[in-house]
Amino acid sequence: MPSIGVKLYSVFFKFMLKHRLQSRLQAPENDAVGGTGGTFGVTSRPSEESAAAANPLFTDGVATKDVHIDPVTSVSVRVFLPETCLNFPDSKSKSGGPLLDQNRSLTRRYSHGSLDNSVVSGSNAVIVKNVDSSLRRSSYGFSVDDANLKSENGTYRGYNPAGRGSRRLPVMLQFHGGGFVSGSNDSVANDFFCRRIARLCDVIVLAVGYRLAPENKYPSAFEDGLKVLHWLAKQANLAECTKSLGSSKGAGVDLRRSEGNWHVADAFGASMVEPWLAAHGDPSRCVLLGVSCGANISDYVARKAIEAGKLLDPVKVVAQVLMYPFFIGSVPTHSEIKLSNSYFYDKAMCILAWKLFLPEEEFSLDHPAANPLVSGRGGPPLKRMPPTLTVVAEQDWMRDRAIAYSEELRKVNVDAPVLEYKDAVHEFATLDMLLKTPQAQACAEDIAIWVKKFISLRGHEFSY
Repeated sequence: MPSIGVKLYSVFFKFMLKHRLQSRLQAPENDAVGGTGGTFGVTSRPSEESAAAANPLFTDGVATKDVHIDPVTSVSVRVFLPETCLNFPDSKSKSGGPLLDQNRSLTRRYSHGSLDNSVVSGSNAVIVKNVDSSLRRSSYGFSVDDANLKSENGTYRGYNPAGRGSRRLPVMLQFHGGGFVSGSNDSVANDFFCRRIARLCDVIVLAVGYRLAPENKYPSAFEDGLKVLHWLAKQANLAECTKSLGSSKGAGVDLRRSEGNWHVADAFGASMVEPWLAAHGDPSRCVLLGVSCGANISDYVARKAIEAGKLLDPVKVVAQVLMYPFFIGSVPTHSEIKLSNSYFYDKAMCILAWKLFLPEEEFSLDHPAANPLVSGRGGPPLKRMPPTLTVVAEQDWMRDRAIAYSEELRKVNVDAPVLEYKDAVHEFATLDMLLKTPQAQACAEDIAIWVKKFISLRGHEFSY
């Protein structure tokens, strides 16, 4: 069973959440689309949770920045860039392993040699053998990047990629939880979780700030997730245009530069490439990760990516992670009956959240956005879905439907394992109070092990 502290915090959490949901449900209609908010929407609620400021310095191994990607809506992304994208000349690792301190290298699961030319096995930090790091291949290719970290007056201004050579990292799109009505991509809890995932998985994390309900109801949040995937594809194509124009310099082509970034002219005017993604992103190795209701968005984006096919080139979704998905249905499962009054998010409050998210005329617990097992859901066949890891909690009433969806994927030969954590509650790995528990750390490490099977350039180097 969960600890006494978790139980007490759950009571307080549910009381506050129920009050907020009921107040929004009774709010006047002008709060929805078409009222005072319009389609621009909101992606966070500062009065309910504190936000973490973006920090472009690698103070804890990860630099962050916020990017507003759509001029007509409030959709944004927070970019989490791990320090391992750099390979400074004074680094001790000749093979280009992660730029980590000695202590951190012993507590992290990864495929590179450690800084003292030793190989670390598993999470118990047992040194197996010593190897020559110059002979060991890295999972990723990269080269030295002469990062321009200081301005002319010597003031540190954050990371600004200026070199031609750089290490390419996979890209992970992360969708936060909150029942579609709360949460944000820049909250303190989500910022901490994304930093942890960026370090362990060695990926660039794009935390998506989608529009919240009831100001913007279904399908706004789902469309925002897909919009970010298309934005990533556009960024990759603009980066390729930048390379093409850059190679034409000296051949009579007049190109302009501003602050070290090429400006590329397209059919709609001047577009600037996002420099961190252009220098270090590899969209051909894209992973989706959804937390709670974010898992519903992730599953939708994965299906739409399959339908788009080559239209999304060079973006390719190679895997997705569904962390305690926000699934529900009209026919209750065993866990929905037994655990309906479970910790933090009980069934009654989740139904309130669905009423706020779905348009009144479309409300149904068997809506395609809510129930992945409903017939006639549409979209591509399940056998075309990417490898899907499902994380569930033993004390979560939504667990059985998530497991059932994973079983349906396995029936059509999709790699779809399930990780279940004993005595865990909904959002046990992402909730602010539980983020630093050993269980949350173990979950992040398990996700990293599985994800690296599909993003490593050397193929399936891990067995699970």
